[in-house]
Amino acid sequence: MHVDEWLQTIPSVWVYVLVGFVIGLESLGIPLPGEIVLVSAALLSSKGVVAPGIVGLCASVGAIVGDSIGYLIGRKGGRPLFDRLGRRFPKHFGPAHIAKAEQMFNRHGMWAVFFGRFVALLRILAGPLAGALHMPYWRFLIANVLGGVAWAGGTTVAVYYLGIVADKWLKGFSWVGLAAAVLVGLGTTVWLKRKAAKAAHEEETAPETVSAS
Repeated sequence: MHVDEWLQTIPSVWVYVLVGFVIGLESLGIPLPGEIVLVSAALLSSKGVVAPGIVGLCASVGAIVGDSIGYLIGRKGGRPLFDRLGRRFPKHFGPAHIAKAEQMFNRHGMWAVFFGRFVALLRILAGPLAGALHMPYWRFLIANVLGGVAWAGGTTVAVYYLGIVADKWLKGFSWVGLAAAVLVGLGTTVWLKRKAAKAAHEEETAPETVSAS
């Protein structure tokens, strides 16, 4: 069976549910590959398997709802919650990770929530940490909605058009073409994530450089 024929057999509703569910759980504070799921779904939309608009909508809703639930959990659990998570998931919630995320929140407030959507670590911590630090919910909600829509919608649109371009060039290679399109989409996402992390790091170290001089 040709790859296009195989892809057409995937029920679109499963893809939509998976996107919203995984991204929602990740935004809630559970370490899951939400970014990979979104990129994969956007590539499927470029193959006509699902609608890109619905993929972006499900991803946005999952991100906003998951972050809001995470906020409520962090508000109720406070700092002891992160101590327990740090013992269970030291790679994601270790003291160094929490301290770095808290520093960004204290310094940037709403902007940390907005841009945190584009950084893997802050995407997991944004909701619970904002709640634990008692950020006013209305401020959190505004940044959460804008960041969720910008990240989910922007990623879906970018990967969708990348998939169309890749498909025109690689259509004759069947499975090889699909694999190459996935790699292109993931590579672009990783590059954007590294650029965002580098910018955040440079902004953190800027005051130290100025004071040292």
